[in-house]
This record gives sequence, structure tokens and C-alpha cells, in this order.
Amino acid sequence: MSERTENAGRGAVEDVPQGGLTTGEVARRLGVAPTTVRTWDSRYGLGPELHTGGRHRRWAPADVARLERMCALTATGLAPAEAARLARTEEPSAAAPARPARAAAPPHRAPARARAGSGLSLGDARQECKGIARAALRLDATALERLLLDAMREHGLVAAWTEVIVPTLQAVGRKWESSGERYVEVEHFLSWHVSGALRRSTPDSVPDRPGATTVLACVPGENHTLALEVLAAALTERGVPVRMFGGALPVESLIAAVRRTGPAAVALWAQSRSTASRPLAQHVAAMEWGVRGARRSPYVLTLGPGWSGRPVPGTARATGLAEAVTTLETLAPR
Repeated sequence: MSERTENAGRGAVEDVPQGGLTTGEVARRLGVAPTTVRTWDSRYGLGPELHTGGRHRRWAPADVARLERMCALTATGLAPAEAARLARTEEPSAAAPARPARAAAPPHRAPARARAGSGLSLGDARQECKGIARAALRLDATALERLLLDAMREHGLVAAWTEVIVPTLQAVGRKWESSGERYVEVEHFLSWHVSGALRRSTPDSVPDRPGATTVLACVPGENHTLALEVLAAALTERGVPVRMFGGALPVESLIAAVRRTGPAAVALWAQSRSTASRPLAQHVAAMEWGVRGARRSPYVLTLGPGWSGRPVPGTARATGLAEAVTTLETLAPR
């Protein structure tokens, strides 16, 4: 865990003035909205002890430490009511507030359909999904980074992507589609941090082996790269040399990249049917190189929902990350 992550909680309590903090000042220190602080006060009884006349309330160090505990617990996916109960009964001291890397596990209970703040429906999702969703909705970079890395280390990249990250991304996507584009910034924020966590959790590259390289690229006009980034990380983790070209690679550049690398396989990602070019995939599959009598062609794998229901002669299709990783790993000679 980074020094910044370790010290994030402690900084909110330090230097609290003798007269306490206003609700707005507490919210800024914790990185949450003032309405969140007020809701925790009115709904869960996490309010301050001090009053300064009228309706004004001041938050003392012990009050801020209690809210810090609440932030840390909800970031792990714990339901707010349970997190508030723990924050009240297991209060850290103001001088040395707790900074749990992981919250105490709640009592076992059957999965329940739940919402992760602001009405973001996650259904019967893993607990990690709810914590990641709450951190994303709060735009809490420190908590989000920690939770993503924890999920990748605990479950492995493939399971973390399939069972934790994708359900959370889909829930965020449904939210902004149904709310007039209000949560686009949350989706961008979450995607950016997933991308960063992938780079931090895997080696930078794998040494080349003749005929073992896999080329990963989005088709022209396609800019959704995150699924390819996960595939690149998973292959790198397994020792497969990868050349990742990202979004919207022009046709001429894709052809040149394939000729220059002589790959064992080429994986082409298309998010939408409008960008899934069958002629392009067939052209890449028909490319050849090498000496006469021993010429080789790449194995072409089509990936993404854009190819659904559109079989491309001379290519193969993988319907999920695990299948794609297994197929491409098999093609890379050791």
C-alpha cells in the first residue's frame, strides 16, 4: 500500500482547530459531499457533539475520526447502516485514528439485492463490487485504487475483471443511460483507474519469442480499449509477448503492424456492429509472410459485442476474457 493511501485517513483529523470544523470543512477533508456528511448525521447518528449557538454544528477531532471510520468501512462495500454501527461502537481515538486496510467482515448473510449509493443497482453482486461502486460515485481515487488492486490480487485478473469490474462498470453505464448523462464522469473515472490498476499489477512487457507475439488492436473507428487492456495484462502475466495498439488503429497501420511483427495471433476488438469490419478481419487472416514453402498466416480472433452474430470466415471468435486468454496462450510457442 502506498504512503499516500496509508496516510489518507490520518490527515483528516490532524490540525483540527480547537473550535472544531464546519460540515463543509469536514467534507472537504474527507473527500465526500457535504450532503453525505449531513445524511450520515441525520440517518445514522454520526453527528458532532459540539454546538456554537443556533443550528450551527462543529465537528471535533473525535467526530471527524468517526466519519473517517465510516468512509473506510463503506469503501470496502459494507452497507452504510452496518458501517455506521461499527463506526459508533469501534471508534478510533482522535489522536490515532484507525485506518483499516480491510474492514472487519460483517456477519454472513445471504446475498441481497442492494444499491451502492445514489440508486446504483448492483443486484446480487460480490461485496467488492459495492465497495468499488461507492468509491467511484464519491470520486475517491485513493479508495478506488486500493480496492481495485485488492480485487486483482485476491481473485486474479480474469476473475476480478469478469466477476467484479465488469458488473460494476455495467451498473454505472446503466445509471448514466437512465439519468440523462448525469454519471458519465463516474464511468470515465472508474475506467481510468481500472486501466491504471492493470498497469500497476502486471509486468511492463515480456521478451519477444519468434512467432509467439500476439497483436491486440481495436478496429478503425473503435475507441473502447479497456477490455483489450485487460487481455493484454492477462497475457503478459502468463508470459505471452503482446503488442498493444489501442484504439481506432487505421487500416494501413494495422496491416503494417502485422507485417512487421509476424504475430502468431491478431485479436481485433469491436464494441459496436458499426465498427466490426468483416472485410478487414478476413484480409488480416489472409496475410502471409515467410519463405516459400513455409509461409505463415496469423490466427485472427474477433472480440467484443460488435462481432456477435456476425461470423467471419477464416477467423475465430472468443465470447469472453477467459476463453480469449486460453486460446491466445495456447498459440504462443514456449
